Amino acid sequence: MKVTVNVECTPEEARTFLGLPDVQPLNDYMMNAMQERLAQNIHSMQPEEMLKNWSSLGVTAQDQFFKLMQSAAQASLKPFSTGK
Repeated sequence: MKVTVNVECTPEEARTFLGLPDVQPLNDYMMNAMQERLAQNIHSMQPEEMLKNWSSLGVTAQDQFFKLMQSAAQASLKPFSTGK
């Protein structure tokens, strides 16, 4: 035997019936906190600030890459030792 039951209710009514917690206040709090952080950090999203941060990282990465290539080139110039 197969029985089908259709229940029409709002999400709040379903949550209450099933004993699930109401997370709307938590969701509101989290959204407000995210909006405040975004408003506080909006200056870092300005193109000038982004380029300044990226360029400083780029110079450091470029220097490290240059040192890596330089050490690899020096290592390739050393004669191989056969261990004999």
